[in-house]
Amino acid sequence: MKQDRFHGRVRGATHPCCVPGCTQPGEFRAPGVRPSGFDGPGDYRWFCLEHIRAFNQGYDFFRGMSPEQIQRAQSPISGWESENRAFRPDAGIDQAPRWNDFADPLDAIHARARMRRDDYLKGQDAARRGLNPADRRAYEVLGLDFDADRRALRGRYSELVRRYHPDRNGGDRSHEARLTEVIDAYNHLRRLPSFS
Repeated sequence: MKQDRFHGRVRGATHPCCVPGCTQPGEFRAPGVRPSGFDGPGDYRWFCLEHIRAFNQGYDFFRGMSPEQIQRAQSPISGWESENRAFRPDAGIDQAPRWNDFADPLDAIHARARMRRDDYLKGQDAARRGLNPADRRAYEVLGLDFDADRRALRGRYSELVRRYHPDRNGGDRSHEARLTEVIDAYNHLRRLPSFS
């Protein structure tokens, strides 16, 4: 049986139209009556083109549902309310995922997993230290660890300014955006209590 791609006709269907007295072949499938408590289409019914059009005009998916059930069915997260292990933010942290058993000669899978784990642990460390996302971004721009002191901050800032400033790198102005990021990150971090 070949199904037309765009409008649901199943050519060569052997089902007769389920409307009594109709002699046309039932080439269009429609959901049947759903038993109470069953979340699915039920038994399918087959209609000819004329009767599927009439069926579609009168079809109401929500018939028999309470307002709460209708609201749940229309929710964008319908069916995704429960969080499973694969989609948790700490997935793969507590135990190795199943793909850990595959050969990974280029270290593509393991490198990505390590990077995700390290990012997760950095986020946990930043939260424990009371750092917000802007603080964390400033640390990343300067390439500093969270336990860096004022001396390390000033040293790293001086090193990056020398590297990116046009007066220090032969007039190359292609790094001006990066220099601005470095200056903003330094000004942000130097105001934090841990650097005062």
